[in-house]
This record gives sequence, C-alpha cells and structure tokens, in this order.
Amino acid sequence: MKKKVCRNCKLFTEENMCPICKKDAFSTQWQGRINFVNAKESFIAKQMGVEENGEYAIKVR
Repeated sequence: MKKKVCRNCKLFTEENMCPICKKDAFSTQWQGRINFVNAKESFIAKQMGVEENGEYAIKVR
C-alpha cells in the first residue's frame, strides 16, 4: 500500500485527518521524502515552510 500524503502540508500520515492542518485532502502520488528531526532549526524546513518534526513529501501531485 502506498503512503498517503496531505496535499496541504505534505506530511505523511496513516490517519483520516492530517494532525497538523486538520484537513482531509490526501494524495498517494508524491515524489521524494525528507524526515525532519529538528524542524525549528533546519534551514531546509524553513524553506519548505515546515514547523513540525516528521516525514514530509518533497512534491505532491
């Protein structure tokens, strides 16, 4: 089974509602992934607009 990604914040999740943005719009078509351990101090996380730790997709269709 492919992982599903929130279309809004790009977070990988198994739940029916995104824990960050509280939306239910998901996609199974994504490219690349990145895992943030310390998103608050990460330059790349700031560039992507990520504030919470977790696994994110780089591109979502």
